[in-house]
Amino acid sequence: MHGDDELDVHDKYYALTDQVLKIAFKVHTFLGPGLLESAYQECLMAELKQAGFEVESEVSMPLVYNGRRLDKAYIIDLLVDKKLIIELKSVEKLLPVHRNQVKTYLKFSNMPVGLLLNYNTVHLRDGLQRIKNKYYVEISETNNHTD
Repeated sequence: MHGDDELDVHDKYYALTDQVLKIAFKVHTFLGPGLLESAYQECLMAELKQAGFEVESEVSMPLVYNGRRLDKAYIIDLLVDKKLIIELKSVEKLLPVHRNQVKTYLKFSNMPVGLLLNYNTVHLRDGLQRIKNKYYVEISETNNHTD
């Protein structure tokens, strides 16, 4: 249990993460563990696009620090449908710092949900975490038409 940032089955973004995870499992089943993160990223991006998702790779996100805008303060591995951040790893073991990285990306980008995926596992289910942004503020599109 990871606390109040854990995504549960009743969350409105659970279905999106579930759809993406099915594709992530497909990539892992085909490639297996042991490759570089970049190989998994390229394959996952191709599969997600083929499934009809809008996917951006290596998305630079700005950060305002001490009154200055830093355009490449952090880089998101994959951004799906402008809602889901995917942070890919190919490491021996996920550490708390990896989860904190995703939580920070979520907070600064105001995205609702993230997936942390470690492809260097025998079973991908042992290397995945769904994370919700407890600071997320939904911004509704306003209709500026005047009648």
